[in-house]
Amino acid sequence: MSLTVYAIDGLTPVVDPTAFVHPTAVLIGDVVVGPGCYIGPLASLRGDFGRLDIRAGANIQDTCVLHAYPGTDTIVEEDGHIGHGAVLHGCIVQRNALIGMNAVVNDNAVIGESAIVAAMAFVKAGTVVPPRSLAAGVPAKVLRALTEQEMAWKVEGTRSYQELTRRSLSTMRATAPLAAPEPGRRPLDLPELLPLSTLKAKGGS
Repeated sequence: MSLTVYAIDGLTPVVDPTAFVHPTAVLIGDVVVGPGCYIGPLASLRGDFGRLDIRAGANIQDTCVLHAYPGTDTIVEEDGHIGHGAVLHGCIVQRNALIGMNAVVNDNAVIGESAIVAAMAFVKAGTVVPPRSLAAGVPAKVLRALTEQEMAWKVEGTRSYQELTRRSLSTMRATAPLAAPEPGRRPLDLPELLPLSTLKAKGGS
């Protein structure tokens, strides 16, 4: 699939050949997407003020917005996991951390290694979320340390997006829709991946 990005002031986005960027995502200016990353449909990575640095194995899901003030960087370190609709502005998401759906992480905040920010949370400017902890709420507060189950669930989810990167690179293509489902239409054949709430209810580990 062809990809168009947008240069500004002589700076062109960089996309590693092993990364997948959906054609509807918008990348402008000082954006660096590292190896094995996934950038989802309608994500906006606008490096027209500060640099956006997406490191190996990270995923930026559908409709996320990344931006920064001049002279500051927005960094998602290795294996970072940014859920649907999240907004990151001039912050650092450290290695293996997860930002939940529709959460906002504001300027100069640091989300520690392997930490989780819950869906819909608002992380105020300058907040530091310690490693391996859960932050939630508006404004976000650090609630507790993560359990081994929660940390394992996060790693499994990120691996599923790293596999989606490979699937997308090898099989996704633009095509015309079918008028009706094929007889015996097969479902996707993928390993089980449960929501955390379902996993906890089942007593999974």
